[in-house]
Order: sequence, then C-alpha cells, then structure tokens
Amino acid sequence: MAAGGDTMAQVHEGLDSSNKTLLKSEALYKYVLDTSVLPHEPECMRELRLVTDKHRWGFMQSSPDEAQLLRMLIKLTGARNTLEVGVFTGYSLLATALALPDDGKVIAIDVDREYYEIGRPFIEKAGVAHKVDFREGPALDHLDKLLADEANVGAFDFAFVDADKPNYVKYHEQLLRLVKVGGTIVYDNTLWAGTVAMPPDTPMSDLDRRFSAAIRDLNVRLSADERIEVCQLAIADGVTICRRLV
Repeated sequence: MAAGGDTMAQVHEGLDSSNKTLLKSEALYKYVLDTSVLPHEPECMRELRLVTDKHRWGFMQSSPDEAQLLRMLIKLTGARNTLEVGVFTGYSLLATALALPDDGKVIAIDVDREYYEIGRPFIEKAGVAHKVDFREGPALDHLDKLLADEANVGAFDFAFVDADKPNYVKYHEQLLRLVKVGGTIVYDNTLWAGTVAMPPDTPMSDLDRRFSAAIRDLNVRLSADERIEVCQLAIADGVTICRRLV
C-alpha cells in the first residue's frame, strides 16, 4: 500500500505489470497468472507488455489479468462500438481491439500521443489498427465533442476508464449519456492500492491522499447511483464494472 509518505509511483516504479495485485499472497497471484492468464495472452500483447514494463512509468499499464477480464467482457457483451479514456502505451487498448469484431471500433483518448506511439507498432502488427481511432487531448473535451453530436448519445456498447482519478466522477456523467442502456462502463484503480480502506489519519503522500479521496467519492457515488448496476472486483488495483440500467 502507498503509505508512509510514498507515492504510488515510488511504490510501484520498477515493478512489472504482473506484480500488480491486491492479493495477500504473491504465490497465489502467480498461480492465477501462470494457470489461466499468461497461457492465453496473445503474443502481440505479451510483447507490448514486456516493452512497457521497461518504461519508467510502466507500472501504469493494466495487468494481464485485468486485460483478460476486459477481453472477456467485450466478447460476452458483444460490444462493437467502444470508448477508452486513458491509453498510455495501449496494452488495454490492444486487448480491446483484439476482442472486438472486425468491424468494431474503439475511440481511444489520451493527453499524450508519445506514449501511444510506443504501442502503435504492436497494434499494427496485430492487424487491428483499423479498429482504433486515437484522439489526443483532454478526455472531458473529447467526450463533450462526442455528446455534441446527437448520433453519439447512447451509441456506445462499452467504455473503459483508466485516466486522471479526480475526473472519474465527471467522466461517469458523460459516459452514462454515451453508453447505451444495457451497456458497460469499467473503471480502473478503484481501490487505489488499498488506501481507500485506510483510517483517515494514515500517513500517505499528498498525491495518494487526493487520489484516494477522489476514488472513495467515486465508489460511494457509484454504489448509490440507481442508473447503474455495479460490481466491485479486487483485480489489479481494483476494477469496478457498471451496467447502465436507464
């Protein structure tokens, strides 16, 4: 957990994405990965994951078990038209593109194209670049632009959010208009290294205190939101799945 004045970056920097777990037993997590996750990870995803693990901010990418969950959800729901808010190098984006049907599309939004360019060759090599529509800039602005076109309201089947935590609540309101009734919205980092359950006086960095407070606020709001059905999972750094009801 990010306590004692350490930031999440300080805690996780230098770790690869397969160390990302809230499980108390690393051996059990390794068992899960070795048994049911990594044997089914597409080679192109494995290559991108290993390249990203060497990046200074490599800990920011989704874990293999989380990416597997995203692929499964997209296939189970039959999603065709999707959104991704927060891309980094594109590991979860590649998982989404691989899971979508050949005529599917994912609009991927990130403030930094430089990181996306690291993963773009792997997306092209996988033969799924035609499914990806990358848009650079603040997600709030891009989502507003989508909402300005009435044709986009309720037009998306699925959305995945792994971006700036203080804006999650704002993204939620935008996505509830963009994602169709019966559609799925998935939020990453919704347990924030376990800090959401720490006592208020627990020593932690300013960043962790701010982000943990934002995530706790989100979790309370999602739980009380009658427009969605919600499921919180202790996968990776916490994953919350929302199904739009109305």
